[in-house]
Amino acid sequence: MEEIKENNTQQNNITSSRGCCSVLGSRQEDLFVNQLRCCKLSSYDWLSDYADPLTKSEFNVVEVRFKNGRKDFFTFPSEMTLKKGEVVAVETSPGHDIGIITLVGELVRVQMKRKKVDPEKNDLKRIFRHARATDIEKWLDVIEMENPTMLKSRSIAIDLDLAMKINDVEYQGDKTKAIFYYTANERVDFRELIRKLADTFKVRIEMKQIGVRQEAAKVGGIGPCGRELCCSSYMSDFCSVSTSSARIQQLSLNPQKLAGQCGKLKCCLNYEVDDYIETLKEFPDSSVPLNTKKGKAYYIKSEVFRKTMWYAYAGESNNMMAIPIDKVKYILDENKKGKLPDELEKFAEKNTQVGIVDANGTDDVSGYI
Repeated sequence: MEEIKENNTQQNNITSSRGCCSVLGSRQEDLFVNQLRCCKLSSYDWLSDYADPLTKSEFNVVEVRFKNGRKDFFTFPSEMTLKKGEVVAVETSPGHDIGIITLVGELVRVQMKRKKVDPEKNDLKRIFRHARATDIEKWLDVIEMENPTMLKSRSIAIDLDLAMKINDVEYQGDKTKAIFYYTANERVDFRELIRKLADTFKVRIEMKQIGVRQEAAKVGGIGPCGRELCCSSYMSDFCSVSTSSARIQQLSLNPQKLAGQCGKLKCCLNYEVDDYIETLKEFPDSSVPLNTKKGKAYYIKSEVFRKTMWYAYAGESNNMMAIPIDKVKYILDENKKGKLPDELEKFAEKNTQVGIVDANGTDDVSGYI
């Protein structure tokens, strides 16, 4: 019983530190199912049951994941049989590392094309073997060392008065090299730090700078939406986010509301921007007022996905009307012909809210029409 508990603890150490949050069950296949649901480094193989008749031989390249979202492609000999989820020993320079297979088969070819990796021109490293018991035992030992090493390295950096923060440590599977991930606002001379780290931990040292988005992914947290941060739960690649995404979605340019826990613009600002761009192509020019016999009506705001535009007569900003864009186009066409509708009220949607737009651009709802 104690041996089972120890094995479960070791397995949890692997999954929690290698980007996976699986829950062990009574059956062996439970681990695999849970990994697919919650591991941000896993990939769904939608070509698993596909056989290309034009392919004469199997594609002897697999994708292997390590710690901190790090993935790479490796070749393997044709006599070796590999499956998704297996632990393997892979070639590094120098020594070897331990990783978990995430993709096999034809989908690896698609993934390499997406990441612009040419298997014919690139000298890919090899998979040596399935991880042996001694390999996994040493791997578990170095995983246990990573957190204490990170805390010790932070104290060394503080003693050297370096303006940097060490966020994480990743040991190579054979315990010959350690990668120290850090963030810094300015250029840091860490030559003395490397010497002290090498003397303290007796391994080769590699320093790798990461951005504040990657740091937030490591720390984790709950966003204003009430869900776990996207960068912690599933995102492994980060795209640039600009204020134009907020402008297109007609969001108030308030830095406190648009910034995430990392201090940068929220990644979710890019989620719907393409739909907004496509929908806004159907909207007429908002700078042109609508002319009626009752007077000119000027554009106030839009509700993009409802495809409505809000207008108000000059001097009557407290009496806004929501008009569908097809009716706005009709009124503009009539104006070009020199015709003026009697009033906008007959084109407005029923039971729409009447609001006053204040100086900050927010709506103060005051009633209904």
